[in-house]
Amino acid sequence: MTDETLPDPPTGLRRLLAESPRPRRVAGHRNAHWFVVGTVCIGAFMGQLDASIVTVAFPTMQKDFGATLGSVEWVALSYLLVLIGTVTAVGRFSDMIGRKLLYTYGFIVFTGASALCAVAPNLLVLDGFRVLQAVGAAMLQANSVALITHAMPADQLGRGIGVQGAAQATGLALGPTVGGFLIGLGGWPLIFYVNVPAGILGVALGWVLLPRSRTLQERTAFDWLGLGLFLPGISALLLMLSFGRQVGFRSPLIVSLGAAAVLLLGIFVWHQRRTPEPMMDLKLFRRVPFSAGVASGLLSYLTLFGVLFVVPFFLERARGLTPGQAGIRLTVLPVALGLVAPFAGHLADRFGARPLTVGGMVLTAGALAGLAFLHRGDVELLITLAVAGVGMGAFTPPNNAAIMGAAPRHQSGVAAGILNMTRGVGTAMGVAVTGLVFSTVAGHTVSASTNPASVADGFTAALLVLAAIAVLAAVLAAARGSAVTLAHGPMTLE
Repeated sequence: MTDETLPDPPTGLRRLLAESPRPRRVAGHRNAHWFVVGTVCIGAFMGQLDASIVTVAFPTMQKDFGATLGSVEWVALSYLLVLIGTVTAVGRFSDMIGRKLLYTYGFIVFTGASALCAVAPNLLVLDGFRVLQAVGAAMLQANSVALITHAMPADQLGRGIGVQGAAQATGLALGPTVGGFLIGLGGWPLIFYVNVPAGILGVALGWVLLPRSRTLQERTAFDWLGLGLFLPGISALLLMLSFGRQVGFRSPLIVSLGAAAVLLLGIFVWHQRRTPEPMMDLKLFRRVPFSAGVASGLLSYLTLFGVLFVVPFFLERARGLTPGQAGIRLTVLPVALGLVAPFAGHLADRFGARPLTVGGMVLTAGALAGLAFLHRGDVELLITLAVAGVGMGAFTPPNNAAIMGAAPRHQSGVAAGILNMTRGVGTAMGVAVTGLVFSTVAGHTVSASTNPASVADGFTAALLVLAAIAVLAAVLAAARGSAVTLAHGPMTLE
């Protein structure tokens, strides 16, 4: 079945809530599936660019708004909380009403909110617009991998997801450099304005090149109670991880947040197992390739963002480098990840996910263990960071493809939402765990005056912990099947 054989979309106002068909020349083109990948890569690139570019602007925002650093951090935290808390729910919506529809409108929301962020008169208003921007980002992320999964032939799924992974890594790598340039050119508003032309392009291409959805779930009442339990529960967990290192994990605030997270998420799981139409179908986790992929993916993101967090501290506090010099050296890791990702996806299509995911995390663990002791010179630093990036690049696309391939076709939106949620939770856990180990060994008040030897000791301890976590991710990845197998059978172009 193609776009042309699906029922004609309605006319009038209802047409705004229906997916439009692709032009016949697009739908019939032999590279139509790659058009989908290319379109999705715009959102993947911008999403990671936006994630890494904002942190560079914190000092400028703090000065312009005359605010505390804690207040400025909410510019990032408000976005992260809403994105992680809603992305799975958005995936459930897209499985019922259309993935192209929500993806395209997600670009509209994200682009409009970016423009509003650029003109925000104060931090409180900026935080509100960042919440709106996060809703648009959730609409993009919950559907990006799902669109690729449905568009790509089964024997090219890993390659398609690998290209998307390369786009994400490129955005992550360029964020600090592009952010510094834009802030120097016109201040922090430019880091939001840069999303506008890319968003307009994404909307136009999405409307023309993305196929209409097939195999949607029957429209049922949405599980609002589930969302009402999950959103505050996951928010409490992320707040505990984000602030625990700063105020102490034994403080009453952090203990209360942890208790709230356990209670709310526990009730959420109980509710999901008993409601006939859950927001998150927990039966997906009974599939070993899916659950092993999600668990190992979570640990891989913890490892990746733990390294991205701790390396700048070491380079600036122990080696005396400037933030710019540290950023350039750190860029080696995501660049290596982006270069390897497409090839890893291609190899996964031929040999399966397990060899690449296990091998990739073992390679990453070895690189981090080596970096823990071989960090005195630039050459050793750059080589080990590059090897770690190669390992992560070998792991991520095959793992994502295995997760999506293990989910039933009509639940690809929910599966993609869970996949992206683990990235956000892994990011927060990576910063929390790495920061805790680093500060405990180096000294709880790490500053520019801290003894460089103590900083180096903290760096070594943090990397060894991250290497152990990478080994655990490899063990979990080994639990999956030997190949990327699709639970819903061969995929055809829509």
